Amino acid sequence: MKKQFISLFLLTLTLFSLSSCNDWLDVRPDTEQKDEDQFSTAQGFYDALIGAYMEMASRDIYGERMTMTNIESLANQWSLSERETSRNEDLHLMQHDYENVAYAQAAVKTIYAKLFNVIAQANMIIKNIEENGNAIPDPAIRYTLQGEAYAMRAYCQLDLLRLFGEVPGGTIKVELPYSETTGIEEMPAYYNFNAYVEKLKADIAQAEELLRDNDPVMTYSFDDLNGNNDGTVDDNMLYRQSRLNYWAVRALEARMYLYIGDKSKAAEIAREIINAQVNGAPVMTMSGATDFTTGYKLCPSECLFYLSKWDVMDYSRSFLVGGQSSFSNNSSLGITTFKRDAMYTGQNITTHNRYKNCWNDKAIDNYGQSKVVTTKYYWDENALTSTQQMFGCQIIPMLRMSEIYLIAMEGATSLTEANELYYEYRLAHEVPTDPDFSSLQEVADYMIPEYRREFFAEGQLFYTYKRLNATNIMGSVLSASENPVPMTEEDYIVPLPTTEYNPNNPDKTE
Repeated sequence: MKKQFISLFLLTLTLFSLSSCNDWLDVRPDTEQKDEDQFSTAQGFYDALIGAYMEMASRDIYGERMTMTNIESLANQWSLSERETSRNEDLHLMQHDYENVAYAQAAVKTIYAKLFNVIAQANMIIKNIEENGNAIPDPAIRYTLQGEAYAMRAYCQLDLLRLFGEVPGGTIKVELPYSETTGIEEMPAYYNFNAYVEKLKADIAQAEELLRDNDPVMTYSFDDLNGNNDGTVDDNMLYRQSRLNYWAVRALEARMYLYIGDKSKAAEIAREIINAQVNGAPVMTMSGATDFTTGYKLCPSECLFYLSKWDVMDYSRSFLVGGQSSFSNNSSLGITTFKRDAMYTGQNITTHNRYKNCWNDKAIDNYGQSKVVTTKYYWDENALTSTQQMFGCQIIPMLRMSEIYLIAMEGATSLTEANELYYEYRLAHEVPTDPDFSSLQEVADYMIPEYRREFFAEGQLFYTYKRLNATNIMGSVLSASENPVPMTEEDYIVPLPTTEYNPNNPDKTE
């Protein structure tokens, strides 16, 4: 099934090329089947869902822009030189120059359209399961696929809120479309922040209800479902880490509650995930020494959800550099040694396994100067088997246990609880002797620096800055004396594409 998933990458099942969410289905590629054909068999539903996951992994969204490049530029993670770089989209987004049409707006338009491509496919699956679900004879499989489709829609709609929506608790109000439609004649409704969040909660609750009693992860471990199947589990229900399984949906819910400011509810869900067991063992723990010793940089053993991306190293090393020695000032993305050092201020870098394994500080730029680049998406192909590469390297992390621990820590109501979680977190990072927190304020102050370190090139920092309405963010740090970059509320609200029409305000195009 995993090989089938990857080989299907070569197909175009239901991919669209759009400029606005209002005309998702204007273009139907030759290989797309009519609804009555596509969804007349169980295999048609399986193929449609796999196609939607493949679209999520597109470089225009989670395969690159919303993990490695554009979203990290919004958070000022990269050190870019206006004089030298040709990465103009990243440069203008780093400057929060949303008025720039040629680059910033073009990048935003691409991201927006692709997110709605995925949502459209999820909606189509939901609609056809409701109308023709009996084509999938096993009810447990049917409900699982339906739950995944609801979760996929919620995942993308949450990121639309985090990217284009208002700052939680802010003064600037924004309405956004929440799509539950499948046709071009059905324009999605726009909602204010609170109403939009209620839509998110409903989709997540629906996904959880469908998955709770049907997802194989409730009976088998992730390792069991990644291994050889003895026939007790349908082939289409294996490899649950690469699908929006029940525990991934719970993690998504925790992420949502944290973003909207309900830290108590977020922490409650996070603790449930941490304490959950299957067959007497934890559902999942954090990645520690074993992943890095094996040669895995993306912490696959702690991914509650990842996207399979077989060619991720092939394309990403052209700009992330990875383990290579040559850095192009024109096209590469990296940081200065000053910035890397500033990011790890106060950390025990002697044993910290992320610090030791996820960076290459020997890349040399056009002027013979050293640059620091991430090696997360780079590995030694000769040191790993094809199976190890498939499951441990050729992935895009989407929800990790490290995030769950940070959510639980941030929402802890006692210093004792926070430090108990922090000790487990430090063990996984191989820094057990680092001191405990001395106050809950110190816990809160730890979050932004740790999201900056832990999720570098994974696309979570900008949303952390935004939900906390941080007034300053770390800049390029081209010198040891550089000051932080000031941020306003407007800087955190990425405008909708100029082609987007809001039916609630027909006189205005966003």
